[in-house]
Amino acid sequence: MTVTRDDVLAAGERIAGLVERTPLVESAIAGARVWLKCECLQTGGAFKLRGATNRLLQLSPEERARGVVAFSSGNHARGVAIAARRLGIRAVIVMPADAPRVKIDGTAAEGAEIIFFDRLTESREEIASRIAEESGATVVPSYDDPAIVAGQGTAGLELAEQLGRAPKRIVVPCGGGGLASGIALAVPEAEIVVVEPDGWDDMAMSLERGEVVPVGPNPPPTLCDAIQTLHVARLTLDILRQRHARAAAVSDAEVEAAIRFAWEAHQMVAEPGGAAALAAVLAGKIAPVEDTVIVVSGGNVDPALHARIIGG
Repeated sequence: MTVTRDDVLAAGERIAGLVERTPLVESAIAGARVWLKCECLQTGGAFKLRGATNRLLQLSPEERARGVVAFSSGNHARGVAIAARRLGIRAVIVMPADAPRVKIDGTAAEGAEIIFFDRLTESREEIASRIAEESGATVVPSYDDPAIVAGQGTAGLELAEQLGRAPKRIVVPCGGGGLASGIALAVPEAEIVVVEPDGWDDMAMSLERGEVVPVGPNPPPTLCDAIQTLHVARLTLDILRQRHARAAAVSDAEVEAAIRFAWEAHQMVAEPGGAAALAAVLAGKIAPVEDTVIVVSGGNVDPALHARIIGG
């Protein structure tokens, strides 16, 4: 499987009018002017609609009739559910039982059928594969798919167009790496930095070793459910390695500080995983140099949790 910048450009044309052109907001951190790409304001509350729409639009009529199955802690689930509803396609979503209620409810509201699993004892990939085998549905992965990566990369095309140039650096939250690798293809002139939760930094380890390295046993709890991924994909890893991407990791406390910053400075609601890149810059894990774009990738956070965090 390969993906090129031409694939990202084609995705941009394919999904035009079906996703929001999200704002690029000027901000300041430690005296440096930076920009926030607000994918938290995308339809469905996260960037995932981009890749899901690009993938589902390429299904044949026969594939559409058999439906799709996806696995996700919430944002990809809702993105696939929205795209499927719009196209009249049946969607089954495999979600962890401990997914945030706001993400479960949002996915169900789009008409998708939800099947729950235990993320520590069951394999979501195996469950989805079994459903696909029994029903003939097409599996729509959250990041290990060229059409998904190309679709997510349209966020990078947008931010460069909005800025009027390629920024010096783009900092991106990272789970499986679909968004980061897509943006890396879309904006080849920019330095790419991926950010993961402490203890879930498998992309950092994979970049260092040049092979897919899964998260170790008994990983710590994290607020960042959206980027709580046990392993990355060879597809996304290869793209990020070719672009010489580097990585950082953030704690829950640093993520909470970023959520407060987003709200207090911009009245922006960011979920923990979506705020990871912002957290890394605010915490000094990544120097806040001028001409940096920070992707705020999602805003689907439980209202009570958000209220507790912004209340300090």
